[in-house]
Formats: sequence, C-alpha cells, structure tokens
Amino acid sequence: MDNRTLTLPSARPLGRQDYKTLGLAALGGALEFYDFIIFVFFAVVLGKLFFPPAMPDWLSQLQTFGIFAAGYLARPLGGIVMAHFGDLLGRKRVFTLSILLMALPTLAMGMLPTYHDIGILAPLLLLALRILQGAAIGGEVPGAWVFVAEHSPSRHTGFACSVITSGLTAGILLGSLIATAINLAFTPQQIADWAWRLPFLIGGVFGLVAMQLRQWLHETPVFAELKARKALSEELPLKTVLKKHKTGVALSMFATWFLAIAIVVAILMAPAYLQKQFNILPVDALRANSLAIVALTLGCLVAGLLSDRIGSGLTFIGGSTLLGASSYAFYTVLAKDSSQLYPLYALQGFCVGIVGAVPLVMVRAFPTAVRFSGLSFSYNVAYAFAGGLTPVILSIWLKYDAMAPAYYLLLQCLIGLLVGCYLLAQEKSAKREALAQ
Repeated sequence: MDNRTLTLPSARPLGRQDYKTLGLAALGGALEFYDFIIFVFFAVVLGKLFFPPAMPDWLSQLQTFGIFAAGYLARPLGGIVMAHFGDLLGRKRVFTLSILLMALPTLAMGMLPTYHDIGILAPLLLLALRILQGAAIGGEVPGAWVFVAEHSPSRHTGFACSVITSGLTAGILLGSLIATAINLAFTPQQIADWAWRLPFLIGGVFGLVAMQLRQWLHETPVFAELKARKALSEELPLKTVLKKHKTGVALSMFATWFLAIAIVVAILMAPAYLQKQFNILPVDALRANSLAIVALTLGCLVAGLLSDRIGSGLTFIGGSTLLGASSYAFYTVLAKDSSQLYPLYALQGFCVGIVGAVPLVMVRAFPTAVRFSGLSFSYNVAYAFAGGLTPVILSIWLKYDAMAPAYYLLLQCLIGLLVGCYLLAQEKSAKREALAQ
C-alpha cells in the first residue's frame, strides 16, 4: 500500500477528541510562537540597549533586525534534525521537546546584561540565544501541522491546519497585547531601564506551561500505523525527500516564501515601521497591530475552510489578489491620512489570513513516511531566506523609498498567484484522471 493512502485517517466528521487535540496543539503553538516573536515588538528598545550609544539609529536598528533574522536562519538546522527524529521515533516526542528548547533561551533573554554592562558581549549573547530560539521553532511549526493533519479527517484537513496557523497568529497577538500593556503601564525610561525584560520572562513561563499541555496529546494514528506495519523510512528521510519528491519541495518552498513575507512585513515589522515612517505613537501602532492580528486569525480559519470546500488553487488566487489590493491601499492611504490606520490595518490583516491555506498544500505534497522531514526542510529553508533576509532588505530599501513594504508585498502576492495557478491546474488534472477511471 502506498504511504499516501495513509495521509489522513478518514472522511469522518470532526469529533470531540479531534477538537481537544486541535485546541491543545494550537494553544501550545501560540505560547511557543509568542516566545519567538516577542523580540520584534521591542526591537527599537533593544537596538538602543544592546549596541553602542554613538551608533547611528538606522544602523543599530539594522543590526537588531539582523539578530532577529538570525532566528530564521537557524530554523533549517533545528527543523531538519527534529523532523528526522519525528519521522523515525514519533511526532509527539519532538512536538514536546521543541517547547523546552524555546522556553529556556527566552528566559535567559530576560536576564541578559546590556551593552552598558558588558560591552560587545551583550549583542553576541543575544544573537546566540536568538539562534537557539530559531532552532526550536524550526521543529515546532512543521511538527504542529503534521500532527493535526494526521489526527484529522481528510475533508477537514485544511481547517485543522488553519487552526494551528491561527494559534500561531494568536501567539503574535499575545505578544502585541503584552507589548501594548507594557507601553501603557511604564514610561519609556522605565521600559529602557528594566521593564523590557518582563515579556521575555513571561515568555519563558509560557513555554513551560505549553510543555505541560503537550503531555495530554497522543501519537498520531497515521504514524502509529506506519510503525506497526514497519513501513517507516528505510533510509535517511531527508535523503528520500530530496531524491524522490523534488516537486513537493519546490511547491512547498514557494508557498512558504509567500507566507513568510506576508507575516514578517505586514504583521511583525509593521509596528516599528508605523512608528518611524508615519510618526504614529507606539501605543497606537501596537493597538492597530493587535486588531490586525485578530483579523488575521479569523482570516486563517476562513482560508482553511475555503481550501477544504473549493480547493487550494482558487483559494490562493483569490486570497493573493485581495492581499495585494489591501496592502497597496494600506500604505498609500496612510502616507496621506493616518486617521484610517485601524480599518485599513484590520482589512489587510484579514487578507494576510490567506496564509492559513499554505500548510494544507505542504502536508499533501509528501507521503507519510517522510512528511515531517519534507515539510520541515522545505518550510524552514524557504523561511530562513524569506523571513531572515526580509527585515534586512527592507531596512536598507526604506532609506530610499517609504513605500518599500507595499512593493515588497505586491511582489509576494505575485508568487501567491503563481502558486494558485499551479495548484488549480493540478486539481483539474486530478479530477480528469478520477473521471477517466
């Protein structure tokens, strides 16, 4: 029997146990993703604290975003190693381990001495901890998608994966809300003195809580069946992926590039961009960001449901078009009238929700025996380049053009349209083959 027949348990409806699994997996993912992204919400403060005071403001921000990017560049190694053991030993073990590997560096960040205390060692230590975080998240995100996809009925796989994606965006929302609360509760001087440490210390505790939540989850029935039939990969899973599933790797990488740029530009970098480019107050920028993330969370669920109903191809084509239009409107209107910040950002956030359609494409691109490795390799390598280089590229580009994020997002939407057209052609071909049989 082909491993692809084990892609999903059945066509049954979602049951109580399914919802419990989805809820626990999504909540754990939200808490871990909070740990990974809280860094970006305090990028302005960290730039001043961890680099020489005499350094030009744009250069310290560039280096701070460079350290942020290092977390993305470290994702492939961590993801590949954890996925290897996930394909050979089981999804649940790796799914739980990734939490611990994230919680400890996050706690350590909250206790780091600054440049004033230890000089050049401060940014170097910050960089090392960020790399550890990147390695942890490299196994978490692909692992979560594979885990719920193999627990869920076939006709609900898109929705199940989008619940996890929504959980990850909820982690971003949690970071935005805590950053907003800290900016409201403390003065800029207090934040610079000590309050910037709070979100990292809180994140470490969140990680330990998430690790306990994962103890309630069970191994996926699909992997358990493979193990019982002794049908696990007989060679290095990644070797099989690169040798036999090049098309799946390419498709997954393009889909990931689309996802990464949308999240990094429209959500993660936007608060700092709004403050610097349009002189919007930090509290207003973070409130608008929180609203956009709520809309993004809903948008992810809608995209997952649509993928199950009308197919991934049409979902990508429609979602990419709407995202391009809303992004262009967001940046062009704000350049003239910042009073429209909230409705425009909420609309853009909802349209970014098209990323909720991405994991279903990747889950279906690989057979069960090498699914974790195939998805993890494709996702993390592509995200390392897209997510890691984007902050650096935009920091430089913004020196010459205030509309750089808008143009960057439009280019990304073109990638989404191309992916959608390819998927639509594949879906039509599959239907013709089914009718011919």
